[in-house]
Amino acid sequence: MLSSRGLFQEILDHDESFRLFCSIASGGEAQGGWENGRIAALVPATARELAPRIARHGADEDKHGRIFRALLRKRGLDLVAVPPDTDYTMLLERQGIGLAHDRLGSDEPLTETDIIVYLAHSRVTEQRASEQMDLLRRHFGDHPDLGRAVKMIASDEDNHLAYCHEELLRLAAAGHGRTIQRILRTFALAEIRVHRDVSLAVMARMGRILGWSRTRSALLAAGIHAVYACERLAGWHRMVTLAMPERRDALGGPHTPAPEFV
Repeated sequence: MLSSRGLFQEILDHDESFRLFCSIASGGEAQGGWENGRIAALVPATARELAPRIARHGADEDKHGRIFRALLRKRGLDLVAVPPDTDYTMLLERQGIGLAHDRLGSDEPLTETDIIVYLAHSRVTEQRASEQMDLLRRHFGDHPDLGRAVKMIASDEDNHLAYCHEELLRLAAAGHGRTIQRILRTFALAEIRVHRDVSLAVMARMGRILGWSRTRSALLAAGIHAVYACERLAGWHRMVTLAMPERRDALGGPHTPAPEFV
């Protein structure tokens, strides 16, 4: 079965594949939490009003990491080390996408351009996260073990994406429109390459764990390459367009705590 639902169901039903999936997801969310926390601490004086929203973004990412770890604990499983070729966040950084960790590890305040880079990076990656979580929400929102977690994370990702749209539009109106579009285009084209490479690496490892045939693995790899071709041709445009969201001030309210099982 090559449907997205059937594929994820197979990964979910096997302890080792589920362990790898949750470990990769938890690691990425934890990294995002740290990055947003550092950005919130280093925002320039001209953008201090953004600090609480950036901190909220980071808190949400930390929460998501805890949720994935809790899902593992419920099955008596521990985290596994994330293979380097599946580390989406670090591979993006190596492509020069977003703010470098060396920059965030210093105490030097960020610049307004750095904030644009941060928001553009978030706009592109949150588009991917929102789409992936919406897929899981549609397929597994009623799942007895995953349902609550999937719906909560999906709602948070939608909020993050709305926040990025709103803040980038505000900066565009302040005269940064061309800079924003240039950075968004660069980041989007890099992200789709990294997403392709990570998807191939993850599916190769899942195939070994689950004992997929060469034919099935080849079909899945061909599908990943086909998605990349479509995104490279025109699909990346969805990552660079900006529109005022229905959810205004999406990160301005109180932080939603993790479910009780965390």
